[in-house]
Amino acid sequence: MDPKIFKAYDIRGLYPDQLNEDAAWKIGNATASFLRSLLRGYERGLANRQSLCVGRDMRTHSTGLSDALIAGMNAAGANVIDIGMIDTPQIYFAINHLGTCGGVQVTASHNPAQYNGFKISGLEAKPVGQDTGLKEIKHIATALLHTHGVMDGAIEKYDLTEAYKQHILKFLDAKVKPLKMVIDASNGMAGKMVPLIFEDLGIEIIRLNFEHDGTFKHEPNPLVESNLAQLKATVKKRKADVGICFDGDADRLVVVDETGQTIGCDIMTALLAQYFLEKNPGAAIVYDLRSSWVVREEVLKYGGLPRRERVGHSFMKKTLRTARAIFGGELSGHFYYRDNFFADSGFITLVHLINILSRASQPMSELVKPLKRYFSSGEINFAVEDKDAMMKELSKKFSQGEADDLDGITIQFKDWWFNCRASNTEPFLRLNIEAKTKDVLDKQLAEIKAILGEPVEH
Repeated sequence: MDPKIFKAYDIRGLYPDQLNEDAAWKIGNATASFLRSLLRGYERGLANRQSLCVGRDMRTHSTGLSDALIAGMNAAGANVIDIGMIDTPQIYFAINHLGTCGGVQVTASHNPAQYNGFKISGLEAKPVGQDTGLKEIKHIATALLHTHGVMDGAIEKYDLTEAYKQHILKFLDAKVKPLKMVIDASNGMAGKMVPLIFEDLGIEIIRLNFEHDGTFKHEPNPLVESNLAQLKATVKKRKADVGICFDGDADRLVVVDETGQTIGCDIMTALLAQYFLEKNPGAAIVYDLRSSWVVREEVLKYGGLPRRERVGHSFMKKTLRTARAIFGGELSGHFYYRDNFFADSGFITLVHLINILSRASQPMSELVKPLKRYFSSGEINFAVEDKDAMMKELSKKFSQGEADDLDGITIQFKDWWFNCRASNTEPFLRLNIEAKTKDVLDKQLAEIKAILGEPVEH
């Protein structure tokens, strides 16, 4: 087993060279051993507390990897509830709904078809990353010398579709307008779940890439602008109210307005912050530090408590819990909800968007227009050999600004700011700049490029 498949937040690699059924068995065995060891002090008497949930996405190798993962869990003495082919947020629901000690989703999210992986969650669907158990799971898994053992655990198969649908739709709180939506499922899990959850709402849904044949018509990553081309063209051609593009495992989405313009995920965070604070004045809203100034401004304007956080779902979820925040948003398209076990959900985000559009007298473009008051570079990647040295050079160059090191370096001036941070998953420095004018943005980006070099395509 290639130890490089263990990332900061999950396990991911090429199938079958880096990640195969043998590796899946060992990871399943190690995960069950680790998660069940954490149960001291919890309600051991609950029927499913010693069990784990397992789900999988639509990739051609996901079924085989899931079966091997479950066999490894059984050999560690764990009972397994197999909930079949699902979107990733459904595993968070299943863990809480069924009361298990954790669960694993077999998925490679937005990666190309030749990749696969595992997203591991613990009790109450708390994320398991490098600092919260993944390091220990890696140690146990890589020490295993074989992939066989007595199958002490049992396997049950559950279909949670109806219960999950009820959970998602309980957030629908407006009389639904007869909206027209274009939804691009990216040949991922939204292609299965959107018809099952949203088919009875009286909304016209124009489907793009709902098929599952093991291939992707475009990379299942909605953050890459070129992947939105088909969606944008269809929104304009069909005169739709809005367009939605999901990633492969349907935990993230990107929104396109009725004119075919992409709405940045931080702008969506600001819009959703208004919506939540109108109903919950004084609530905390969490946002990642790459987000526009507009997010903090809107949270304060509507009487909320802004909580700025590091990039990454483990940090966002932890802060949501500790602050009891009602909502959180990341630039990556993850949106988190207190009433969804402090976890992210693409489908709950879609429900809240339906609520907003059903109440509004304006089209989507007009709703977000007042929020587009700054100029942003978007996230730009730079391949550099010595990341620390480059960030020190940036700190020295822009030492007159107000700086912090919450995640990488953030330096703010009166008319612009930037954040530069090392990627947790790839060999890049990631840069985000925002300014009050386009001229200032262009000028400062040129100065930073003089230090970091030319960006790389990603």
